[in-house]
Amino acid sequence: MAEASLDPAPEAEALAAARERNSRFLSGLELVKQGAEARVFREFGLITTYVLIAGISVPVVFFVDYACNCLYMEEIQSAVTVRDYIQSTMETEKTPQSLLGLAKTVGQVLARMHDGDLIHGDLTTSNMLLKPPIEQMNIVLIDFGLSFISGLPEDKGVDLYVLEKAFLSTHPNTETVFEAFLKSYSTSSKKSKPVLKKLDEVRLRGRKRSMVG
Repeated sequence: MAEASLDPAPEAEALAAARERNSRFLSGLELVKQGAEARVFREFGLITTYVLIAGISVPVVFFVDYACNCLYMEEIQSAVTVRDYIQSTMETEKTPQSLLGLAKTVGQVLARMHDGDLIHGDLTTSNMLLKPPIEQMNIVLIDFGLSFISGLPEDKGVDLYVLEKAFLSTHPNTETVFEAFLKSYSTSSKKSKPVLKKLDEVRLRGRKRSMVG
């Protein structure tokens, strides 16, 4: 006896209709940024943030539309990236000394994140926001597209190495700031010793690869 074939037409029509509705909706929003992988639109913003793990602040995820590949998230209003803050401070102050407080806060935040076994995967100063009031140094982490859960010191060491490479290449003459960050991370994390040991090993591997070419 032949089995009845399933007609995919209704599902395809429903998906097409959903995408059409979403396209009309997005056309009425403000395009904030066009990236390599996504476009960011603005509709509205809230001022609260969701605590993800052990006090790590991240934007609220309101809704995920799998049919249209859209993610609806909170906008952190009037926030500035840590990258822009560092660059602005270095331009006005001409010295990294005034950034040591920021380094201490970043170290504390990432220590809590790693103690919760969360690996960010793409740590840069562009993926850290300072929400108002800026002087309070309230940091919100964003862009967890490459994140994963791991308790391995190796993964945490690589996470810090990625940040170090991005930090020093983006912000010249701020070596003392990154050293202050590592000191803060070391004193704030309960698991810092094996992580920092792995960081040294990853640095060595990176130098060897550079020498080989």
